[in-house]
Amino acid sequence: MAKASKFTDKHKKIFWAVCSPLFAVLTVWLLLKQNQGVSIKDILHTAAGADKHWLLAAVISSIFYIFFEGFALRSILKGIELQPKFKNSLVYGTADIYFSAITPSATGGQPASAYFMIKDGISGGVATAVLMLNLMMYTLSIVVLGISSIFISPSTFTQFNIPSKLLIWSGTAAQIALAVFFMAVLKKGDFIFNCLESLILFLDRKNIIRNTPKKISRLRKAKHDYSSCSEMFSGNYPLLIKAFLWNLLQRFSQIIVPSLLFISLGGTPMDSIKLFSKQCLITIGYNFVPLPGAMGVADYLMLKGFSDIMERNMAFHLEMLSRGMTFYICVSVSGLITFVGYLMQRRKKCREKNKGILT
Repeated sequence: MAKASKFTDKHKKIFWAVCSPLFAVLTVWLLLKQNQGVSIKDILHTAAGADKHWLLAAVISSIFYIFFEGFALRSILKGIELQPKFKNSLVYGTADIYFSAITPSATGGQPASAYFMIKDGISGGVATAVLMLNLMMYTLSIVVLGISSIFISPSTFTQFNIPSKLLIWSGTAAQIALAVFFMAVLKKGDFIFNCLESLILFLDRKNIIRNTPKKISRLRKAKHDYSSCSEMFSGNYPLLIKAFLWNLLQRFSQIIVPSLLFISLGGTPMDSIKLFSKQCLITIGYNFVPLPGAMGVADYLMLKGFSDIMERNMAFHLEMLSRGMTFYICVSVSGLITFVGYLMQRRKKCREKNKGILT
């Protein structure tokens, strides 16, 4: 039974890794079909005619999105007296970004990030607590930016159509609920570990698993490390503030990209502020959708939101360029960095193994 479970989990990951590019191609094809007067060539021509300085600013902002994830995780780890190298923290971040993007919302990112942390000698309990805190700050930053957008442009929300409003309201409720849940898990993590221990004992009684004492011992160590790490977070306001600010900067660097691209295409600064406000709410609206990268839903919300500020043809060009930069290219770069990090770990492991044989 245990082997069957592993088989299923493995094939789920393969399924989403294969299907995510297919979803991406299908999404782009449907968007082009709905806008038959536009082609990929037209979009590239539009990008070629954009103001290079603002276009470069958009590219740099997209790259910052990747790096800020690494900075956020590194700040938390340093706050609990660990000193990870930035290249390692970067891989933790890119693993999170990449696997979250190619699997249903947030189901693969944290385990992948934890895998690299554990390989670098960080205990499973500490890795879990660090990722839980980071996920909570990530969620809070989306909510804060969404609330801020209402003050930036009060009419932003009312301009969306009813389906879009429903998605935004649902997303807001989901993000707040998740933030509360993550906070509760950080403070009451013992309950989760106790449930896992009860599950292991139950599976042992049913003769489904073996080596139960070893599994229980590992789980209790992880529980101890998790509890110790959570206690270090409690009341450590400098650590919490830094983690929040890095996550806020990460979300901001992604959300601002459409506004920068809009200015590069000739848009006015005033309209770009309204566009930023809309993108904050759009991000809330699609972030909870259980699809890889919220493909389709994100595109729908962006087109609806952008069309209130500019004519539909330009809105379509801007949406395609924005998603291409903040999602497709960003995910590809994250995947490449993660792969290189994996190869470096394998190489390091081989060197240590060879060294052990020689000694």
